[in-house]
Amino acid sequence: MDPLFLLPLIFIFSLLILLKLAKRRPLHLPPSPPKLPIIGNIHQLGKLPHRSFRQLSRNYGSLLLLQLGSNPTLVVSSAEMVREIVKNHDIAFSDKPKTTAVKEMFYDAKGLGFSPYGEFWRQVKKMSVVELLSNRRVHSFQFVRDEEVDHLVDKIRRACQRGETVVLSDMLTSVSSNIVSRCVLSHESENEDGCSRFGHLAKNIMNLIINTFCIGDIFPYLWWLDVLTGYIPRMKSLSKELDEFLDEVIEEHRALENHEQVTSKKDFVSIIMQLQKDGMLEMDLTQDNIKAILMDLFVAGTDTTITTDEWAMTELLKNENAMKKVQIEVRTVVGNKSKVDPEDINKMEYLKCVIKETLRLHPPNIIRKLSAPVKLGGYDIPSGTNVMVNSWAIHRDPERWERPEEFTPERFENNPIDFQGQDFHYIPFGFGRRACPGMLFGVASVEYVIANLLYWFDWKLPAGETAENFDMTELYGLTITRKNPLCVVPVPRSSF
Repeated sequence: MDPLFLLPLIFIFSLLILLKLAKRRPLHLPPSPPKLPIIGNIHQLGKLPHRSFRQLSRNYGSLLLLQLGSNPTLVVSSAEMVREIVKNHDIAFSDKPKTTAVKEMFYDAKGLGFSPYGEFWRQVKKMSVVELLSNRRVHSFQFVRDEEVDHLVDKIRRACQRGETVVLSDMLTSVSSNIVSRCVLSHESENEDGCSRFGHLAKNIMNLIINTFCIGDIFPYLWWLDVLTGYIPRMKSLSKELDEFLDEVIEEHRALENHEQVTSKKDFVSIIMQLQKDGMLEMDLTQDNIKAILMDLFVAGTDTTITTDEWAMTELLKNENAMKKVQIEVRTVVGNKSKVDPEDINKMEYLKCVIKETLRLHPPNIIRKLSAPVKLGGYDIPSGTNVMVNSWAIHRDPERWERPEEFTPERFENNPIDFQGQDFHYIPFGFGRRACPGMLFGVASVEYVIANLLYWFDWKLPAGETAENFDMTELYGLTITRKNPLCVVPVPRSSF
């Protein structure tokens, strides 16, 4: 073709591209504090990011865009913005970031907790809500809660006889871990400390995830440094051990199914396998899918439950009037019976207020990833942006809550607010499609454990500690936990 003929075509084509680029509107991004080269805003987070996020949001607004290494991150700090997300953009905000830990420990997001929003996730959630975590199923596992809480009470009684201070944090970790282990796998305590093998594996995994900084998640091009620091090798080692253990458990269940040695007290593994056998599932689950679902259920069922138990007792020990009020209610409702019945808990209105107030002050973190570009609060938010919904700050908003920093369970008396996430200034279990499906399971365990602790024992702080100087130091992670273990002195009830 004649070059003289090509030149006008190239000129016209280039002009069209330039005109198109000129018409493209620049993005109207949320405000952002000044960034440093390479690290972005990481230096502004400190050791307690939820508190730093709140302070930055006070300066820059309820939508804040940070650059955390290579990750653009939107911080949402108001109920109004949560409402707009749910009403207009819920699907776009229904994905989770796929971190190194998710890839290694959660089977590359093949389960419920981290899989992307889509048909597979919808089917797994439907199975979980209807078959694994329904009110009927939660009630069917009451025998597990009964037995494990009885063990807990016996252990504390023995400590009382010896006049010991107990590390209540460790005891709460064991009882919650064992309840979930038995419901998920039927595996009971196998160790002297009272924690199941699955519980130990999961605890080691969570300690590694929480206490070790993963460089590759922030700077993907430096992933090799996680190999040098030992993070990746340790994670792969734990992943291999967990994988072999879960394979062994699933094969044990298959063997029992083949020999028709099926108990009426089914665990989650048995239920999933029965659903597959009966053709009740609308999708085929691979072995990795099943293992990922089991791991998701365990972590989700233990992490938040342990944290809520621990903070509930912490807040009650620090607030003597609330402790007296809730103990009087629990003991009045139960009377002189030899055990706390689940039906009793339905009558304990103030206890329920205590749990709600604990989750208001100490909610789990909510982390999402944007799957499509959206317009939120008048700002353009690009696809692929990580999203941190600072429920901790939303739950302490002085425009929504009176005396927001105080532990005041009475605020929930005669108050219709519940755990469903429909009141956007109270979202302890998340919101929208991706809200936690295990809410009923978790709340049932927390209420039953706390009711028994309050019924059977009085509680004192160790010598030298008072409500005024009580340690409330936090540690940031998947949940915001106590930094130091909760050590207390149990005293048996003096009279019945």
